[in-house]
Amino acid sequence: MSTTELAWFKSSYSGGGGGNCVEIAIGPESVLVRDSKDTHGHALMVSSHAWAAFTGLAAGAPV
Repeated sequence: MSTTELAWFKSSYSGGGGGNCVEIAIGPESVLVRDSKDTHGHALMVSSHAWAAFTGLAAGAPV
């Protein structure tokens, strides 16, 4: 699946000032993360399981 075919959305923690913003897209078996200021650059791809563990830890929930 091409990164242009995915539905990207900006993090709710990203501000409107154009500083440190990330976008994510949820694929069939992975989650992609990219810099919202460089949408044609490389994206980081992690497994759905790894993303769930990361967001659980970021939210303070036990994994």
